Amino acid sequence: MTDKRNKALIEALLFASPRPIGIDVISEVTGMEPADIGDILLSLVEEYDSESRGFSLLEVAGGYQLRTRPDFADEVGALFLARARRRFSRSGLETLSIIAYRQPVLRSEIEKIKGVDSGGVLKTLLSHGMIRVLGRKEAPGRPILYGTTSEFLEYFSLRDLESLPTLQEVAELDTDDAIVNDEGDIENGHRDSGENNLYADESGGGEGEESATGLLDDD
Repeated sequence: MTDKRNKALIEALLFASPRPIGIDVISEVTGMEPADIGDILLSLVEEYDSESRGFSLLEVAGGYQLRTRPDFADEVGALFLARARRRFSRSGLETLSIIAYRQPVLRSEIEKIKGVDSGGVLKTLLSHGMIRVLGRKEAPGRPILYGTTSEFLEYFSLRDLESLPTLQEVAELDTDDAIVNDEGDIENGHRDSGENNLYADESGGGEGEESATGLLDDD
């Protein structure tokens, strides 16, 4: 196949895939060498950026994905007003953050940090694919160890766990100005920019058992 056709073929696969697609998958589907695929992907990244397209090619969750640019989040969001938006309560975000930074982590360790029962929160995060069971600790009762998933990486536009900001960087963030806009949305540059913004409301984090319903709602 010609270089021009190979490039067009990879573009077609990126466009058709609803999830980030890895070089190994592209190689398996097309028969192309991984090194050649990497060169083409790099050229596409540069091409889209230099031509100021309405979308960009990002490396996230161990693969590559076409995503609309954050500059157009409001307009793209208006297009998807009728579609469900995923929301996380503050309690849910706190639990997810603990797991992301301390994985593999036990439920008891999460609850020690938060000071409340996290059973409902963990169940909901599991059902939505944001966390997974990594195994069991060799200890009395063999408690479950939790960690994040590729869905987590994709949602937050992270290449891998090494892309997480350090705790020092998080502490230095002025979240009111740098992350949260006037509506309380945390913009993440998702593929459907207006569809999957995160919300951190004030309902979570109370005493006693946390409600799974209040963690993540689809409306």
